[in-house]
Amino acid sequence: MIDLFSGLDAWVLVSLLLALTFVLAFEFINGFHDTANAVATVIYTKAMPPHLAVFFSGVFNFLGVLLGGVGVAYAIVHLLPVELLINVNTGHGLAMVFSLLAAAITWNLGTWYFGIPASSSHTLIGSILGVGLANALISDIPLGDGVNWQKAIDIGMSLVLSPMAGFAVAALVLLGLKWWRPLSKMHKTPEQRRKLDDKKHPPFWNRLVLVISAMGVSFVHGSNDGQKGIGLIMLVLIGIVPAQFVLDLNSTTYQIERTRDATLHLSQFYQRNEATLGEFLALGKAQDGAMPA
Repeated sequence: MIDLFSGLDAWVLVSLLLALTFVLAFEFINGFHDTANAVATVIYTKAMPPHLAVFFSGVFNFLGVLLGGVGVAYAIVHLLPVELLINVNTGHGLAMVFSLLAAAITWNLGTWYFGIPASSSHTLIGSILGVGLANALISDIPLGDGVNWQKAIDIGMSLVLSPMAGFAVAALVLLGLKWWRPLSKMHKTPEQRRKLDDKKHPPFWNRLVLVISAMGVSFVHGSNDGQKGIGLIMLVLIGIVPAQFVLDLNSTTYQIERTRDATLHLSQFYQRNEATLGEFLALGKAQDGAMPA
């Protein structure tokens, strides 16, 4: 990992470290911003003390990041077209990275300060889309080429459908429990339990289900939102030091020279035979179009 920073200009190194610090700051804010969503129920119902709920929520968030794979991280990276990521210079990459991080951090802090339970996922994805569209405007390229719209549509559909699915499932479970056990103690609020039953905690099985569900939410949050932090780090590395990120730093000088020579020979071969290759490709497309379905 240390080799990643070797050979960089001082200002690029400082910018890279600052950008990575911004990513960690976003994840820190995301932690105290979204963890409240996971532990609010167990704290309100007195199923767990606040300090234990936050501690175990952090543990299960970490396990979610550790065991959840990197599929969501790659989805974040793929929101921006590959051509945009590999063609930006360092200065341009810095502007993109700091813009999206500043927007995401500012919105998360603002909604936390005013007690608004906003989604960090929506914030981050909106920031990335905004950077892609702004880059298209200032680079005189079509807006449609500034964002990977197919990936944006896929993610957008999940962001729209997930609250609806959560609403529907939660409503059905609540109505089902009300119908099945209308007089059960599980339906009492903490205040009602204290006044009517003189009990502070919910019944054992209710308490167990509340704790398991809260830790499950924390684990899933880590495997999903935690990966967004990994995706941000990948965007930072690609945007600021693309060459350092894509090269295999363990390659020998001989391997790098062979790769360079092969690239040059392939380019020269294409230039010498451009007309023939063009006719061959056109013929191949014509034959594919004439094939019966």
